[in-house]
Amino acid sequence: MDKKAIEKHIRGILEAIGEDPDREGLRETPERVARMYEEVFEGIKYTNHEIAQMFGKTFETRDSDTAVVMKDITVFSYCEHHMALMYDMHVNVAYIPHGRVIGLSKIARICDMAAKRLQLQEKLGADIAEIIAEATGSPDVAVLIKGSHSCMTARGIRNASAKTVTKTFCGKFRDDVSLQTLINDD
Repeated sequence: MDKKAIEKHIRGILEAIGEDPDREGLRETPERVARMYEEVFEGIKYTNHEIAQMFGKTFETRDSDTAVVMKDITVFSYCEHHMALMYDMHVNVAYIPHGRVIGLSKIARICDMAAKRLQLQEKLGADIAEIIAEATGSPDVAVLIKGSHSCMTARGIRNASAKTVTKTFCGKFRDDVSLQTLINDD
């Protein structure tokens, strides 16, 4: 990530909106924004495969039809259309182990790292499902994401209560409604 270029462009944006980037409150803003972007867009550095490798340590388990379900994983991201914050996002993930499981913290880490990109919510769900499938060796994965988008709540229509819900179903979850209900909000 080119932090110096980000600083230069943020300074230009401040000038373009009529602000004085040299005033006391804004002097260090370009540098702060560059550091923030480095953190919140960390996932851009990695492919889905690389994220699966980073968080893919597995443990042996008996083959079974018992699903592993983790709910209410909190993440945030930025939409690629407006670079607007996608916030108050909760991710539910389920998968059926095929002889291997990953640590529960790894599921949350995968969701967090995948969210640190410019994207669409539906793409985030597909990316999380792909990473979980590779990390666990299971094709049977489901992801539900519910969140608010500031491009809807803070601008445009300004509908503060609007939530977006996306669901990604892979493998056995595609056709089995009883499995799909495992990731629904309770």
